[in-house]
Amino acid sequence: MVGYSLVDTFVFSQLKPIIDESLGTNNFDYLRLAAYLIIPLFILRGVFNFMGTYTLAWIGSKVVMRMRQQLFDKYIHLPVSFHDEHSVGTLISKVTYDTEQVANAAGRALLILVREGALVLGLLVVMFYYSWQLSLIFLLIGPVVALIVSYVSKRFRQVSKTIQQAMGSLTTAVEQAVKGHKVVLMFGGQNIERRRFKQKNNHNRQQTMKLTTTQILSVSSIQVIASVALAVVLYIASTPGMIDNLTTGVFVNVVFCMVMLLKPLKQLTTVNNEFQKGMAACASIFELLDHANEPDEGGIKIDRVKGAIAFNHVTFRYPNQHNDALTDVSFRAEPGQTVALVGRSGSGKSTMSSLLTRFYTPQQGSIVLDDTDISAFDLKSLRRQFALVSQQVTLFNDTVANNIAYGARKEVSREDIERAAKVAHVDEFVTQLSHGYDTIIGENGLMLSGGQRQRIAIARAVLVNAPILILDEATSALDTESERLIQDALEQLQKQCTSIVVAHRLSTIENADLILVIDEGQIVEQGTHQQLLEHSGAYAQLHKLQFGSVE
Repeated sequence: MVGYSLVDTFVFSQLKPIIDESLGTNNFDYLRLAAYLIIPLFILRGVFNFMGTYTLAWIGSKVVMRMRQQLFDKYIHLPVSFHDEHSVGTLISKVTYDTEQVANAAGRALLILVREGALVLGLLVVMFYYSWQLSLIFLLIGPVVALIVSYVSKRFRQVSKTIQQAMGSLTTAVEQAVKGHKVVLMFGGQNIERRRFKQKNNHNRQQTMKLTTTQILSVSSIQVIASVALAVVLYIASTPGMIDNLTTGVFVNVVFCMVMLLKPLKQLTTVNNEFQKGMAACASIFELLDHANEPDEGGIKIDRVKGAIAFNHVTFRYPNQHNDALTDVSFRAEPGQTVALVGRSGSGKSTMSSLLTRFYTPQQGSIVLDDTDISAFDLKSLRRQFALVSQQVTLFNDTVANNIAYGARKEVSREDIERAAKVAHVDEFVTQLSHGYDTIIGENGLMLSGGQRQRIAIARAVLVNAPILILDEATSALDTESERLIQDALEQLQKQCTSIVVAHRLSTIENADLILVIDEGQIVEQGTHQQLLEHSGAYAQLHKLQFGSVE
């Protein structure tokens, strides 16, 4: 880009010799030489332009690709607490919109900054070479231009940051409306969503207009200042003392260079907008990249645990919450036992499974696996010991077979997948799908019913064959017949491992070795099904509500 600008500067600098030495003296040899040189010079200029533009476009695309990859890698290594506090739309906007702003700054903006900056310097050198007296005025306007650019840069960056936040909010609004489409249609919420989106869309437009206004005013101000400088130069050139020392070529060359300076100065001010957008986006992206990954300080790697679990006086509070989710919880499960957790919604049952898998860390107490504190285990090694089937089933836009095999510890054959599918009764509906196990099931299993999605999640857990099984309302989306079949499959699975079962339906946990009744984060009762019924406490009341009488 510097080479490109040097060619332009060289061409402009030859105006004085052409006017004074060729046209002024009727010596046309120099003009003929210029005719021979102009085509090679512009071919050279074109080569420089191609090399510079292509290279910067390549750099820009590599920057955006690398940043997107780094952001994606960061997202999948951040702790659960981070994702709980940030909307999906904002995080997606950083990967799509913010990185694009950085690419513009690293590509087009950098190209103009270098090319036009070099041209401005080249033109100033030519002007000072031919007449430093006339050119001196530009040194006086320099600080004024610098002050304007400095103020405008801060303003650009500030407004750009607001636009990025507005884009995140806009993406979130679209995502919510699209994901909740059925709810919007069902409850006639089109006007509510339309008004909400319109408000956010208008806010984004207002911020963009602020940016545009700042840009127009800054460009106009700098051009007016440059025109004042030009007027002063023309006035000085007209004074008797100066006009005697100026040749026609020098005067035309200096004035021409000054006029030519207006365009690159305008472009440099305009590109400052792109550059500041990129800088604001960089700050936003780097702030996220600087977030600490999920802590993994444990060094113990283990292939397979026996499955003994103990909670010792565990107290836990979610970030930014005032009340404890769990308070002084203690219990023990021996290898192969089934521990059931029952209680009202929000009492802390699912929190216990999140602590077991170290999605969160308790503030007090310890959780022990095979007599070793879980914080001492390598995180990947620890999570390999668990198979989780939750109420909120997450499936990927992939085939049925790949969804079942997701997270398998080793390479699995089609026979292994089909065996697990048979245990979870997935084979009953797979035969009706267009491509069987190779059917793409859509985003989060869009093409399947809730019960079918749950069966795939159970088949996934069967294939993992982990020593500890966590069932968080695992049969909640199933009909009565499917639930009975799945319950049989889960009972077979539970015989081979330690099970933590979160349940609302008491009929599914009557055979549990230990039932814990949780209320407001505390264990209020514990024992077997029969013991708790005889105790006539909270569990007996729950049982009576569900079955009508205490047996």
